[in-house]
Amino acid sequence: MLVDAGAEPAPGAQMHDVTHYMRPGTLQLAALPPLSLYVHLPWCLKKCPYCDFNSHEVGPKQVPEQAYLEALMTDLEAALPLIWGRSVQTVFIGGGTPSLFSPQAVDQLIAGIRARLRLVPAAEITLEANPGTFEKDRFKAFRSAGITRLSVGVQSFNDDFLRQLGRVHDRAQALAAVTEAAQAFDTFNLDLMYALPGQTLATLREDVLTALALGPKHLSIYHLTIEPNTFFAKYPPAAVDDDLAADMLDLITDMTGAAGLQRYEVSAYALPGHACAHNLNYWQFGDYLGLGAGAHSKLSFAHRVVRQVRFRDPARYMEQALAGHCVAQEDEVSRADLPFEFMLNALRLKDGFALAQFGERTGLSSSAILHGLNQAEKQGLLEWGLTHAKPTARGFDFLNDLQLLFLK
Repeated sequence: MLVDAGAEPAPGAQMHDVTHYMRPGTLQLAALPPLSLYVHLPWCLKKCPYCDFNSHEVGPKQVPEQAYLEALMTDLEAALPLIWGRSVQTVFIGGGTPSLFSPQAVDQLIAGIRARLRLVPAAEITLEANPGTFEKDRFKAFRSAGITRLSVGVQSFNDDFLRQLGRVHDRAQALAAVTEAAQAFDTFNLDLMYALPGQTLATLREDVLTALALGPKHLSIYHLTIEPNTFFAKYPPAAVDDDLAADMLDLITDMTGAAGLQRYEVSAYALPGHACAHNLNYWQFGDYLGLGAGAHSKLSFAHRVVRQVRFRDPARYMEQALAGHCVAQEDEVSRADLPFEFMLNALRLKDGFALAQFGERTGLSSSAILHGLNQAEKQGLLEWGLTHAKPTARGFDFLNDLQLLFLK
């Protein structure tokens, strides 16, 4: 899951002394949630027309690895007082295209993280990779550097769709990359997209069959969405109608289920024991420290929950990080906004959430979401009892409608 900035925040925010975050406030968290680390590597060979992530085109020999690693470590050291004494459960290296970085640089990055943070034993460390940056044995080298889980952004195995999506790889490169990923990693993830312009149920079936034949333990499948400030927003492609898109999602769920992969999140399917622990922490309203250009953080303290955003432009981020001021924006989440923020994440999970967890992660009583729970139940979007709440099948299909019931 990518934690990335949108428009460049206004300058001027700085990380305060830790006593600022520990002062009395309106919340009372009995315990802090699990903590993850997200590292954003913002460069790509080419900007895809649908992509609204913070990515910047650069040649493979132009990535400033050492300068950026120095900025990341300086950023991390400045943030350490905010998470002092907490263990990190998972690390996710996202982008951009992180596999543009050499295995040696990734090894240096992970070593720097381990030297400064306490990672739990067998911590999940994920790297996003693109078949267009694939070279033989490169993925094996990432494994040797300490990566435990690879996420390969294939999007499609159909050359026509890959060209439409502006991808820098073709079907043959995708197959070669995923084959090596399967050899190098016990758990790897495949990213696919559906509802592509001109896609039919037959061409989607072929894509999913190809993916499943490669034996991924985890599959993420996303509906093509036209995001603001992208090339597709300016020049929209032909859209797949809603009925066909719904049929496509049913086909995906049926095919993955027959292969033993269960849908555990709106866009994620996995074999038992292979769900993405990093993303689960996001969806369960855990904490995460985000390092790198445009990265977001969500950090909890005894009396407040705080969100931060780093500077988006890579050059400016590196300059500001070395100067000790790379946080461009910081906000304390209000009591009124916490219920919606929690539900926006937790309702993405098919199994929902424990009501006690709402209190643990927000410092609020479950009465804060009682009206929304009752309304959702009346509309057939959610079922809940004394200890647990989860979306119904209808609620999963109309997730936006369900989430909006908890907006203040």
